[in-house]
Amino acid sequence: MDRRTFLASSSTATLAALLPAAARAAMAGTRDAEINAVYNQIVAERIQRSPEFATSLGFDKGPNAALKHKLSDDSPAAKARNLADTKAAIAKIEAFDPATLSEGAQLDREVVLYSLRSATVSQDRFQIDSVGRPFPITQQGGAYFSTPDFLNSSHTIVTQDDAEAYLDRLDAFAGALDQDTADQKEAAGRGLVAPVFCLELTLAQIAKLRQADPAANTLTQSLVRRAAAKQLQGDWQGRAAKIVGEKVYPALDRQYALIKDLHAKGRPSAGLWDVPRGQEIYAAALEQWTTTSFTPDQVHKMGLEQVAEISAKLDALLKAQGLTKGSVGERLTALNERPDQLYPDTAEGRTALIAGLNASVQEVAALLPKAFLNPNKAPLEIRAVPVEIQDGASNGYYTRAALDGSRPAIYWINLKSVADWPKYSLPALTFHEGLPGHHLQISTAQAAEGPLIRKFGFFSAYTEGWALYAEQLADELGAYHGPLERAGYLQSFLFRAVRLVVDTGIHTQQWTRERATDYIVQNTGFARPRSQREVERYCTMPGQACAYKLGHIAWTRARANAQKIAGNKFDLQQFHEVIRLGAMPLTMFERLVEERAKAMA
Repeated sequence: MDRRTFLASSSTATLAALLPAAARAAMAGTRDAEINAVYNQIVAERIQRSPEFATSLGFDKGPNAALKHKLSDDSPAAKARNLADTKAAIAKIEAFDPATLSEGAQLDREVVLYSLRSATVSQDRFQIDSVGRPFPITQQGGAYFSTPDFLNSSHTIVTQDDAEAYLDRLDAFAGALDQDTADQKEAAGRGLVAPVFCLELTLAQIAKLRQADPAANTLTQSLVRRAAAKQLQGDWQGRAAKIVGEKVYPALDRQYALIKDLHAKGRPSAGLWDVPRGQEIYAAALEQWTTTSFTPDQVHKMGLEQVAEISAKLDALLKAQGLTKGSVGERLTALNERPDQLYPDTAEGRTALIAGLNASVQEVAALLPKAFLNPNKAPLEIRAVPVEIQDGASNGYYTRAALDGSRPAIYWINLKSVADWPKYSLPALTFHEGLPGHHLQISTAQAAEGPLIRKFGFFSAYTEGWALYAEQLADELGAYHGPLERAGYLQSFLFRAVRLVVDTGIHTQQWTRERATDYIVQNTGFARPRSQREVERYCTMPGQACAYKLGHIAWTRARANAQKIAGNKFDLQQFHEVIRLGAMPLTMFERLVEERAKAMA
């Protein structure tokens, strides 16, 4: 999640109104109601500081309509206020004795406190915005990267005021760019600058955003296209182009100049070990992303063990298909290059690829009732990552829907090169990002009863662990067609195990970008360009890549423990009901599953 889109919501009255009537009635006259009122106040205050997240959730309407015209204030003074507000919120919640709350409210209190306390670590200990994203501007971070995509995909345009709001935000975009530039300049003075090869990608992406005539820029054309679709009258192209040309482009030029200067004297090393307090920052990032206390050395060792175990399974499967020559990685590389596994590298090929993903979603949706009680049927769109950011963007990712239903969830796939996506590998990605992965888990949690503050809580290890577990569950449901698609599923698991080795290798063992890329290619068979993009992402998001496999291990361990406790009373559908309780740290999750299993036994 981008630093500009942190936890936010709407007015207290509006939030209370969104709670189901049964939940409101059950809370009446209890301490649960009191603490939920505190949560709502915290959320209501935060939405005023995060207009982008308000928009992403659909909370920029009614009394909060003015927020749709704004971007977040990211100045040092605003950050200081935010930190003080977070600490005040912690104090308010700590004042509630858990013994006075219901069992569900005790869990909510524990999860919210964990989240809020974690949010103070980066500024308190390191004077940075995020230990998980320690550099203000990278190929995957900064307003230049996130705001154009946000304006195009999250800022809805239905009315005349929506279009005017777009122009206001476009104007504010220039200020956000300058604030990022100032932040990066200050951080550089303390040695916090992304590796030189990441800065190269950043320069290229800024240049790509800057290169078109203002009237033809995607920032302008997004407004023009969508306003025309709604038949909104106005000189949208002329007004947007004026802002882009007179304000946004000069701000981009200033940012480009700074990054170019930092690039000229940049560091070739890849890991945090080579920046001040880098090892401390990495340890904190690893803890935040994974919600565990594993050391980097422990994670590295776990990764090596997992790579060996999964490689052995793949070896046997590939040999059974007549693929016997070379290492597992070499055989997968050969499979990647087979013509029958490739879509054409054309516009038509990309269209066919996305059509195939949609077909997979529909097919697996029909299987979900076997493993879930009343599985959520929220709509999901599948889109290609915008070309302006595809060089630095992840290979695939998910954007949750607006809570008010004004915008559907989106599953993004990076189609810079269709060669990155051999056909046998795509079902696993779809089951991860779509169903029964991110889309099912997140849309289910958003629709469930409970405090609104929990509906958009984000714990990467829980969420990504579920998505990886969902790939495994899809196999149990028979969603993979034939052994090659099962090979793609095992390759996906192998890739996540490789990440444990590579991420810790980069940041604590002085691995170079080249060594890390070689390791991914040699072990997974992924194309080198795709593998290198992954490594470059790990360099600017330390620890995040470890959340997937550690989270998956927790999900499978929790299920196995529940089966052991409940015995023949274990019910898979009931086990999966836990996702209605929302994301949480792994230790709390495993404890909760155990308690539910004992009640089932």
